[in-house]
Amino acid sequence: MYKKYFKRVFDVVLSVTALLILSPLLLVILVPLLFIGKYPLFFIQERVGYKNKMFKIIKLNTMYRNSDGGGKNSLSTDDDARVIPFRRFLRKTKIDELPQLLNILQGSMSIVGARPQMLVDFYKYPPEVQKRIYDTHPGITGIGSIIFRNEEKWISSAKGDKHAFYREHISPYKGSVELWYQDNISFKTDILIIFITACVLINPKWDDLVYKAFKDLPPKPEVFNNNKSTINELKECLSS
Repeated sequence: MYKKYFKRVFDVVLSVTALLILSPLLLVILVPLLFIGKYPLFFIQERVGYKNKMFKIIKLNTMYRNSDGGGKNSLSTDDDARVIPFRRFLRKTKIDELPQLLNILQGSMSIVGARPQMLVDFYKYPPEVQKRIYDTHPGITGIGSIIFRNEEKWISSAKGDKHAFYREHISPYKGSVELWYQDNISFKTDILIIFITACVLINPKWDDLVYKAFKDLPPKPEVFNNNKSTINELKECLSS
């Protein structure tokens, strides 16, 4: 019932509230960027969305113009030269995603869900993942967003072909955790994901909290086990 009826209501209420609260922060960020004026403020790109239909996502622009190679150069690394230096902090803090609250009000996105992929990355998912991953609207945050917060670092440190690393390791596991979400959508699940997202924004080392909150998640492949968390991290986050 939540998935069919109340998730949309939850999205609208939360996104309107977030826009009201965060508008001053956005203004503080946008005003100096307007004065600099050298680069576009917003980045709009077609992504795969609900029921695999394409939609236009909006973000604060953090890259040089035409640096995505017309939608073909989808992988970004931790030290990506395409990122505008003084806007790198927007990516680190995920502030560049805030305009997607407008996508939510428009009805093309949700607060919690699988991140909307470029078509080139969507086709890297196994066929069974492609069929189901967007049975609900893509989200600003989600299980995959938390687990793969360090994706750029993992890609940067990968030996050999980075596209092969993404295709062979990142894409299959990302697909499996997003299918887990599709099978376990509930109000409680979404609230926990939002809470853990807030914790990870405070301290990125808390990303493994998601495995403590959802013990039946597909286990993390050994290739990603480079950031161990402790049993006291949830208490730490609650007291922050």
